[in-house]
Amino acid sequence: MPRTKYKFHPEQLVFVKERRTLREKVWLVAKYIIAIFVIGFISYMVFPIFIDTPEVRKLKRENQELLVNYEIISKRIEHLSSVIADLEKRDEGIYRIIFEAKPIPSSVRNAGIGGANRYSELEKLSNSKLIVETTKKLDELSKKAYIQSRSFDEISELAKNKEKLLKSIPAIMPIRDKDLTRVASSFGMRIHPFYKVLKMHTGMDFTAPTGTKIFATGDGVVVKTRYAQRGYGNHIVIDHGFGYSTLYAHMSKFAVRVGQRVKRGTVIGYVGNTGTSVAPHLHYEVRKDDKPVNPIHYYFNDLTPEQYEKMVEIASQPTQSFD
Repeated sequence: MPRTKYKFHPEQLVFVKERRTLREKVWLVAKYIIAIFVIGFISYMVFPIFIDTPEVRKLKRENQELLVNYEIISKRIEHLSSVIADLEKRDEGIYRIIFEAKPIPSSVRNAGIGGANRYSELEKLSNSKLIVETTKKLDELSKKAYIQSRSFDEISELAKNKEKLLKSIPAIMPIRDKDLTRVASSFGMRIHPFYKVLKMHTGMDFTAPTGTKIFATGDGVVVKTRYAQRGYGNHIVIDHGFGYSTLYAHMSKFAVRVGQRVKRGTVIGYVGNTGTSVAPHLHYEVRKDDKPVNPIHYYFNDLTPEQYEKMVEIASQPTQSFD
């Protein structure tokens, strides 16, 4: 029941009932409506700042879960990156060396993922920085894993041929020299016997009487037999596969023909003094990928450690080559 309001009448000196005009009543109602609207608006704007709505709480919870999941994924990516890095290290430092495989250039392993706008669509999303960085890491990881997988495929094939590789590597001396008295000149800069100037000597010289047997130092195929009056003189080239080949020069005669398959220890010819040579001897070269390498590193199948050390000592002495 509405409360009755009274006001004091100064002339009559009594309290009389207050009677509002229609305008006053309308204005009163309007003030109530405005007050309600203002209070509601303030509540609508301020309330969410201090107290979350159920929908906001749900979104915050989902966002937090998303961040936690990204953190877990990021840690897993870092772990996988370290695993792949370890595999790459083992691959380059152990497996590819054992199986005579060329190293994979770092420019290939660490090449970036192409495409300037590759991640432009992701940049439009919320938390775009986190999403883009995670996606980049995944792309880099995928590429590294793919390259490592291809590398292991290659190593696997080489492992299957390991026995053949070991038989093919030129691993013995080309003439019998157990007492190492026939090593005349080694690989490196040597004085040329004719021109008397320092010149790169791309093989090793072994002195021996004309007619001394010369042996193939590894399994392979004879790809060249040539008679010549200068340079290497009469010489043979054997292709051992796996990037290896050997050359035998200044021979007196051959015991094999082009296209013939030979085994390590097969007699392929005889020592001579043909071509540019000052005395009967064998000039022997080992080539890897068509580049001459020091043969002294390959006599591991017929020399003891003591004999090998003695040969290294002899080879280190400055001498004049025989060709």
